[in-house]
Amino acid sequence: MTTLSPIETKIHPALGEWELPTFLPEDQLPSREGDRVIQFREALREAMSEEMRRDKRVMLMGEEVAQYNGAYKISQGMLDEFGPKRVIDTPISENGFAGMAIGAAMYGLRPIVEFMSWSFSLVAADPILNNAPKMLYMSGGQWGCPIVFRGNDGAGGQLGSTHSWCVEGLFANVPGMKMVIPSNPYDAKGLLKTAITDPDPVFFLESERMLGDKAHVPDEEYYIPFGRARLARAGDACTLLSWGRPVHFCMEAAEALAADGIEVDVLDMRTIRPLDIDSVIESVKKTSRVVVVDQSWPFASIASEVITQIVERAFDFLDHQPKRVNTVDVPTPYNKHLEHAYLPNADRIAEAVRSVVNA
Repeated sequence: MTTLSPIETKIHPALGEWELPTFLPEDQLPSREGDRVIQFREALREAMSEEMRRDKRVMLMGEEVAQYNGAYKISQGMLDEFGPKRVIDTPISENGFAGMAIGAAMYGLRPIVEFMSWSFSLVAADPILNNAPKMLYMSGGQWGCPIVFRGNDGAGGQLGSTHSWCVEGLFANVPGMKMVIPSNPYDAKGLLKTAITDPDPVFFLESERMLGDKAHVPDEEYYIPFGRARLARAGDACTLLSWGRPVHFCMEAAEALAADGIEVDVLDMRTIRPLDIDSVIESVKKTSRVVVVDQSWPFASIASEVITQIVERAFDFLDHQPKRVNTVDVPTPYNKHLEHAYLPNADRIAEAVRSVVNA
């Protein structure tokens, strides 16, 4: 395996010697095109397995991750390779195993905690929101907490309201952690490898509806840095930005708009904390219009924060007020057709873009 982003040893104030990748510019990463096509879940598995082979301190724990190979088969075969001390089945107690993993991280291990659904993480709110992100600050830099919390986020497909939380709008408010929301297998692998090497708590949000998505993922080892958005499609009529699953809705909307002669920039933010607001502003200065697509509820959402930052930094470049497309402000419906209408689908996105372009 060719290591394109070499690991270097650096000094962390609380953790001492700490190995971090040296990140390459986007145009120097392995190609996104090629014959090796794997699923999103396989890309996640490869990322975890590669880092577990590289560093014996990395471990995976959660409900059904070992004997059952993962509720969504993400950890298939990992128990056989790494054994029960590093791939650990836990009781159905998110509060318990999240707290245990935080303790393990403070004492030198690098846990990956899988929540079967981020909806279930709500019962672990105290350890993951009140302890892990604040540990370095509250200890005066004496205790780090290198841990990755990952799992399925948002509507999974007729799972009902309490199993369909899109938690980023709620959790991103907490300082001291990083938040990653990939939209495709290539990014998922590179970002998860970075998350595992990161010395801070990382919230890694996947979508159950994308786990079977296929794309080229290269054999070469690579890491994608946090805080670097990806230009998924170029245009000059409007800036259309999102993260995670809604990026696919944006691309679908962009195709429909292009048929009408409206070409848009589609920005895949990839990470929320840190947020690549510089790339957003650069695009807005080019297009003068912006639509933000966010699968969380509209009130106090990430879309609201992004638009605020755009207005603060690029108000004079705007030819139309920014618009946002969120999920409808109601609990997630169970009915299939209502769930589709509730999410920020391609039709709603295209309508929003047309309203700012044709004003």
